[in-house]
This record gives sequence, C-alpha cells and structure tokens, in this order.
Amino acid sequence: MSTLLSLGHGYSASALARRLIPQGWTVIGTTRNPAKAAAFATAGVEPLLWPTDLAPALARATHILVSAAPDATGDPFLQACPALADSKAAWVGYLSTTGVYGDHQGGWVDETTPLTPSSERGRWRVLAEAQWRATGLPMHIFRLAGIYGPGRGPFEKVRDGTARRIIKPGQVFSRCHVEDIAQVLEASIRHPAPGSAYNICDDDPAPPEDVLAYAAQLLGLPEPAAIPFDQADMTPMARSFYGESKRVRNDRIKTALGVRLLYPTYKDGLTALLAADAR
Repeated sequence: MSTLLSLGHGYSASALARRLIPQGWTVIGTTRNPAKAAAFATAGVEPLLWPTDLAPALARATHILVSAAPDATGDPFLQACPALADSKAAWVGYLSTTGVYGDHQGGWVDETTPLTPSSERGRWRVLAEAQWRATGLPMHIFRLAGIYGPGRGPFEKVRDGTARRIIKPGQVFSRCHVEDIAQVLEASIRHPAPGSAYNICDDDPAPPEDVLAYAAQLLGLPEPAAIPFDQADMTPMARSFYGESKRVRNDRIKTALGVRLLYPTYKDGLTALLAADAR
C-alpha cells in the first residue's frame, strides 16, 4: 500500500491528496492547528499534530512531500527530525518557489538558470533545497510560481471594491493553478527521476494588473483603480514581490513528465473558477 507523508500539509498538498486518496493511497498530514487536523480527517487525511514523533509515520511512508516554509536555518522538519534523512521512501518531493531565481527584469528562466535569489525568503528556499539534496534521499524539487485556485482567486476583492491594479512598468509574474500543481506532483510520483527540479507555472506570464482587469471583465464590473507602484499602500511582504520580474519556462514538466496543463493561461483558470463558483 502506498502512503504519502505530507509534512506541512497545506493548500497544494491537499490538492494532491484529493487525487491520491480515491486511488487507495493513505495520506498522513502534519499541522500545528487542531482545527485543521479535524478538517484533515473529514477529507480522508490522517492528521498528525506537530510537533510530534515522526518515527511511526516515517516507518509507513513510501512517499514524502515537504511543503513547510523554511527560515534562516533552512527546513524546519529537517532541523527538528534528523531521522528524516534515513527514510526509506521511494520518492521525496520538496515544494520550493521560483523566487530562487531572483530578478531577471522580465526575462525568461528555466531549471538550468543559476539560483540568485534577491529576497531573504528566496535565500532561505535555496538553503532548504540544498539541505534536502544533501540527505541523499530520492529528491524531486518543485519550484512553484504564484499559486491560485478555489478560495484563492481575485474575485472577492474585485466584487467588494478593494482590488487595486498596481502599475509597475515591465513587471510580470508567472502563476499556476493548484490543480496543475497536483497533477505535476502525481506525474512525478508515477515517473520518478531523483535529483530533478521542475518549474510549475502556466504558459502565460503576465502583468498582475492584467489578471485583475480580466477578473473584473468576467464579473461584468469596472476595472479596479490603477495606482502607480511608488504610490501604492502595500505591506512589506506584498511590496517585496514586486522586487522581482521574470517569465518562467515550464517545458520540463511537459517533456519529462508528459503533463498537459489543465489551465494553461490565467484566463482559462479564472474562467473555470468563476464557473465553479456559480454552480
């Protein structure tokens, strides 16, 4: 029987679990939140409240997915549980971010691009990637672009009038629908290639203001107000994302894993999200 141990079981890991559980997989998910643990059980995921002894779950795990955000010391699970490095799992996946590539002023990057992060969070991700690779486990690194999907779309802010189109000339982001993340992870599990890294993003990197404008168009509402970047009232976290501009290539998930994106553009994704909301 196949068992996935999901360390830091969150939004993307939950989408993968929804694919695997109907196929007979057991999914064990860690969380610090008792309320989330209860929700896991409802969804068919075995909850594991963290911190806890991972030894029993590790003994069962045929596959491991790591989703927890790192800090300045790297990956929190490796720091807390060195025994992870002794796992007998056949496949280990680490969810990283395209932030490891840093700023390329709108230029293209792929998995061979040097890792030159420009943010603190990006540097932490590079450290965590290196720590997991150093374990000698059958690692697969997944560098995710901006994630959206059910419950994480722009429609609510557009509807309530709080959305703002932040205009920074030349700014462009790549993004990915959570269901495409899940199908890439499943494809990798089916076709393991230890040591590989994969970018997960759609085919259509675009300025963020275009995404909001399209969401408003779908809703039949006016475009959100446009505000120059240097005049925008933003949190430090939100502002930091505008410090990097790049277009991310996704050829490898198609050629190596045979993935055909469910939502190859943000227009496809947003149209499907709104249709699902209407049902």
